[in-house]
Amino acid sequence: MAEDFYKTLGVNRDASQADIEKAYRTLARKLHPDLNPDDKTAKKKFQAVQAAFDVLGDQKKRELYDRYGSSFEDVARAGGHPGARPGRRAGPGGPSFGGAGPEGFDFSQIFGGAGGAGGDPSSFADLFSQFTGGGAGARRRRAPASENGGDLESQIEIPFQLAATGGQTQLTLDRGGKHETLEVRIPAGIDTGKKIRLRGQGQAGPGGQGDLLITVHVTPHPWFTRKGDDLYVRVPVTLLEAAEGAKVDVPTPKGTVTLSLPPGSSSGRKLRIKGHGIEAKNKPPGDLYAEVQVMLPGKLDPDSLEALRKIDQQHPTQPRDHLQW
Repeated sequence: MAEDFYKTLGVNRDASQADIEKAYRTLARKLHPDLNPDDKTAKKKFQAVQAAFDVLGDQKKRELYDRYGSSFEDVARAGGHPGARPGRRAGPGGPSFGGAGPEGFDFSQIFGGAGGAGGDPSSFADLFSQFTGGGAGARRRRAPASENGGDLESQIEIPFQLAATGGQTQLTLDRGGKHETLEVRIPAGIDTGKKIRLRGQGQAGPGGQGDLLITVHVTPHPWFTRKGDDLYVRVPVTLLEAAEGAKVDVPTPKGTVTLSLPPGSSSGRKLRIKGHGIEAKNKPPGDLYAEVQVMLPGKLDPDSLEALRKIDQQHPTQPRDHLQW
């Protein structure tokens, strides 16, 4: 099914030329591949927007499109419309409607002036030629474009604590036959499998350096585990502390916190410390859950065992009543 150019630009069929141009500028600024390096679909979306504007931004092409739909190019080549100019070509790349785009349109306006923020005034024309071929459907001959070097990939293993709180670490790699050490900033809250991009640290190319993509692996912690942005820590307590209650110091990413352990706490009981979990950028912090683990002495003398038997007889319980498959 042929694409609806009006839907592509997000405008109504009776939209004015000014509205069409405004919609195109907004989408071009949003979808330009150079501004979305991590979005693999950006280039395709950008080309579709460019193709739609190449038709709807030109009054004559738009009239043909409104009347004949997706067949408007064939009609124009056959001379089926008084306003068409059949037979005119834009060069070896294929047929055109006479012109590289809507008359008088300046692509640099999309990015706030000639060349954007501190760029070469001709740079955006080159970029548009590179990604769109200069016209609808990318039919025209593409101008040669300088390309950046390829991206490199590497891996890094970081401690659990560094992944939680963020900070700096070093990565050693062989690049171009040379042994190099790079400083890597670890964002707070990163997890195993996530990637960090170091721009300009990839392979060299005619248009500049590619990027270095680093896959993160977080080493396990002996006491802490992570679920989303929440942290869980096992807190050993003595039999007496569990029985009569106690004040227990618990380490957290924000420092040591003293918990009040209620009397009669069994192993597995969880105490919540609000806001002391993972604190990633632009997200509310997670919580920390301290799980009680009652620790018995390794070997009890006969008198101690007899005392425990008396306690068990005086306070009978059935701890495995609800245990089932």
